[in-house]
Amino acid sequence: MTSIYEEVRIALYGIWNRRWLALAAAWLVCLIGWLVVATVPNTYESKARIFVQIDDVLSEQIGIGGDRKRDIERVRQTLTSAVNLEKVVRATRLGDKVTSAKQMEGAVAGLAKNIKVVSQQDNLFEISAFSGSGGYTDAQNAKLAQDVVQKMIDIFREENLAGGRGEMSDTLAFMDQQLADRQKDLEAAEQKRQAFEAKNAEMMPGTGSLINKIEGARAELRGVESDLLAAQSALASIRGQLSGTPPTITVPGAQGGARGSLAQAQADLGAMRARGLTDSHPDVIALKAQVASLSRAAASESGPGGMPNPAYSSLQSIKADREASMIALQSRRSSLQAELGQLTGRQFSEPGLAAEAARINRDYDVLKEQYDKLLRDREQLRLRGQVETERNAVKFEVIDPPTTPRSPAAPDRPILLFLVLIVGVGAGCGLAFGVGQLRSAYSTTGQLERATGMQVIGSVSLTMTRRARTQYWRHLKWFAGGIASLVLVLGVLLVVEFMKRGMVA
Repeated sequence: MTSIYEEVRIALYGIWNRRWLALAAAWLVCLIGWLVVATVPNTYESKARIFVQIDDVLSEQIGIGGDRKRDIERVRQTLTSAVNLEKVVRATRLGDKVTSAKQMEGAVAGLAKNIKVVSQQDNLFEISAFSGSGGYTDAQNAKLAQDVVQKMIDIFREENLAGGRGEMSDTLAFMDQQLADRQKDLEAAEQKRQAFEAKNAEMMPGTGSLINKIEGARAELRGVESDLLAAQSALASIRGQLSGTPPTITVPGAQGGARGSLAQAQADLGAMRARGLTDSHPDVIALKAQVASLSRAAASESGPGGMPNPAYSSLQSIKADREASMIALQSRRSSLQAELGQLTGRQFSEPGLAAEAARINRDYDVLKEQYDKLLRDREQLRLRGQVETERNAVKFEVIDPPTTPRSPAAPDRPILLFLVLIVGVGAGCGLAFGVGQLRSAYSTTGQLERATGMQVIGSVSLTMTRRARTQYWRHLKWFAGGIASLVLVLGVLLVVEFMKRGMVA
């Protein structure tokens, strides 16, 4: 700790011993620094905040609300587009010295660097414009920054109120032209279709077309075959019932008991066959032998022995009716098969006409679909245009008008002036300390001992005469005056800076 304290004392003594060199260096550095700070032009900033409502409830209801992020980016790009910046240059003092296209490009590029558009929220934007140098006074630069922001707001308002409607009108005109072209193509396709249909009506789709006739014949044939299967099944059922029903019945009390027994045996035989028993079944063989015996006995009997069976007669009538229906269905099936064969043969005999008909209908359907889609799109665009015109889908409102700069945004000249003073004093002290390190002088006995390695017995104190002491204090006053003058110059520069700011305000 003692060595550090001694080193600090040695450094301070070296600086104080060469204080005039430090003061001169401080003055030189401060004058140069303050001159450089004075040459840095002031930059003034003007800000404004605008509210842009991208869409409203009605726009979202009819489906014209777009991507919010994309719309916000579109607003930012619109504000800082080259076309709009060129309008700003021509409408403000920036365009006074622009006489050629190259100069205009440079002015637009410089303005683009000095403009910032920041999205603070979804619909809130802050516009900032910086203005400096360019040969203008501080007051002119401050007014120029405000004029740039105001002009950007005016241009954006005009383009969203008028430009959007013009764009929608151009779009609708283009859609109308496309619809007219598609309508002509569709009318030509309709005329071609009608001419082909007049010559080959059966090849065209419709009620009387060849394809529809074939499909109708096939459907009817499937129905007839289904009905025929049902009729065959019903006829087989009637035949089974008829085989088990006797043609006559025995009258009680009348002669001819053999005939009655024969009728009963025949009925039993029919019932067995109805159950599916074959002629080789033992019961069937025995009953058939009994029927044969009773038949011989009944034949030998004379006189009436029975009367016709009404159920048998009714079954015979139903059988005849169903046989007639089955024959009619078989005839209809044969007729349909022949007709279907003729239609199919005609279809394959004229493949060129079929292909031409398919191509004409395909072209017509494609053109009709395109026309209908364009018509729907045109009506949707028309509705969007009416909404944007009546309700102004992009609503624009200035929240904070462009501010009038009252102080430079950059540089912060008072801080820079203080920093120059600090740097100057530091440079003077550093120079004095560096010169002291280069010379082989020792400020304390301890420093001499460390440098020589020998013990120092004693030291001689400085003794000044009255005249020397008077001169020392005079020089000290001059030195203090030099430091005070340096601070005074800083104060004057600060006063001048604030006076300039007051003149701008």
